[in-house]
Amino acid sequence: MAETQQRVVDLLGDSVEYDLSRSSDATKPRIDVDIHGVTVVVPESTEIHPAELLKENAAWVIEKKQRYDTYREQIPNREYTEGAVFPYLGEECEIIVETRSSSDVDDGTLRLAQHHVEETSIKRALETLYRRKAREMFEKQAEYYAKAMGVEYGQIHIRNQKTKWGSCSTSGTLSLNWRLMMAPQEIVDYIVIHELAHLQEPNHDDSFWSLVAEYDPEYEAHSRWLEEHSTELIFSEDDL
Repeated sequence: MAETQQRVVDLLGDSVEYDLSRSSDATKPRIDVDIHGVTVVVPESTEIHPAELLKENAAWVIEKKQRYDTYREQIPNREYTEGAVFPYLGEECEIIVETRSSSDVDDGTLRLAQHHVEETSIKRALETLYRRKAREMFEKQAEYYAKAMGVEYGQIHIRNQKTKWGSCSTSGTLSLNWRLMMAPQEIVDYIVIHELAHLQEPNHDDSFWSLVAEYDPEYEAHSRWLEEHSTELIFSEDDL
């Protein structure tokens, strides 16, 4: 459990709001800076002056805060209405609601089944479509690349991790973020290859990256694309 208090500190001439969180899980003080702001996390029993800790790390805190402030400004203003546009495999697609047995993607259009929209909402029906398409795509690409790479994986879980695009457990389970379906195909393939490579090379060492490069020679460019365009893959404020 954590108890949080909001405070303000002057860092290099900037007035910075931060949260002080006392946590029973924390073993030592730390500073977290993310899309939500600045937080100093300290063990419950520790006496600490959070403002001093922030001032000692002022340059790092300011740099990260500015990066996330810019990131926040780039977050798209999504509208979950018919006629709105969402990315699908790197292409902007219009939402259409129509009488059909199931939702699908066809000819650059996100076609939502009217009965599903009426039962839930356009937002929910659209997310369901993305998730279904993600499973189809991830299973197909994982099977293809696993065979090529000579590795075997277990299950594929479709997730919506806030800070990860994919992961691979020691048991061989792949967890992949469905929002990757908003990215170009080559980005999807890069993440699939990246996670499959962990089945052979657990660590991000030279051997790991050599294996990734063998099946995705442009992996560095694809990694940079994710860093630079990750805001474009935000579906809703729930992703933050």
